[in-house]
Amino acid sequence: MSAATTAHEAAAVGGTASGPLRGTLWLVWRRHRAALLTGILVTLAACALFSYQRIGLMGFLGGHDAGGATLDEEFRNRFGSAFNGDLQFLELVPVLVAVFLGAPLISSELERGTLRLVTTQSVGRGRWLAATLALPLAVVTVCTVLLSAVFQWLWSPAHTLVVGGDWLNSGPFDVTGPVLVAKTLFLTACGVALGKLIKRVVPAMLATAVTAAAFAVVWGAKVRPALGSLRSTTHPYHGDGPHLAADAVRMDDWVATADGRLFGFGTCVHDAHPDACRAKLGIVDYVTQYFSYDQMPGMQWFGAGILLALTAAVLAFVVWRARRRPL
Repeated sequence: MSAATTAHEAAAVGGTASGPLRGTLWLVWRRHRAALLTGILVTLAACALFSYQRIGLMGFLGGHDAGGATLDEEFRNRFGSAFNGDLQFLELVPVLVAVFLGAPLISSELERGTLRLVTTQSVGRGRWLAATLALPLAVVTVCTVLLSAVFQWLWSPAHTLVVGGDWLNSGPFDVTGPVLVAKTLFLTACGVALGKLIKRVVPAMLATAVTAAAFAVVWGAKVRPALGSLRSTTHPYHGDGPHLAADAVRMDDWVATADGRLFGFGTCVHDAHPDACRAKLGIVDYVTQYFSYDQMPGMQWFGAGILLALTAAVLAFVVWRARRRPL
């Protein structure tokens, strides 16, 4: 954007624009309208696609018995790739928003010096910062709420079939309910903070992408499995395996004594006399730990609450830094 264009936009901050957006909100929209419009259009297109997929899905489910022997295989052949594509797209949404909207949000203004120009047009730094954060984050919130809600409407009737019913580790947990919204806001806030610190667009975008990758590792390996309390089922060592519900997520297996002491699943397996080894330790049972489907909403809201609290902390840091440090 040329300096003349920027100066013209800055002169409009006083509220000469028409429509619902005026003053600094209108200027923020003008400066970032390409990214915001792209996000809105992609959201509408994805919601339309999910709605279309649901029509075919409901027709398929209505024509098959719920416990049919070939239901899983037929579902994978007909809808497996579509759901995998949907999940991959939705899992990329927080990263794309953080990199292409969050990171440049303030760093581009600092790199080009437009923020200094705007603040000379009778606009306080606090007012400018509030508008710069509020409008994009509001659009992000609305779009991710829509994506999450419409995809959950598509996924719920087939949740025992999609990715083998693994709602925790294979994507549905992160892209339905409040988690998609909270993850997107958190990573976007991280992008904004990195842009404020680095003050250069491209390095800020790269740093945001690295941060998102590191977050994905920590979230998947450490945080997500700790959001709920594991449930256990016990069955005899030489009996049939556990009969978990189709939508339960199996997390771990143990062997156990009659009084409940747990040992690793491979205990005595490689011993020269495994039965004697188990008899010596008193092992008589298998214990399987799992998450049941009814735990999913509580775990999602707990995780989303953590992410939203972190988002608020990161944005508070951005505001504090912007008000305390020179532009």
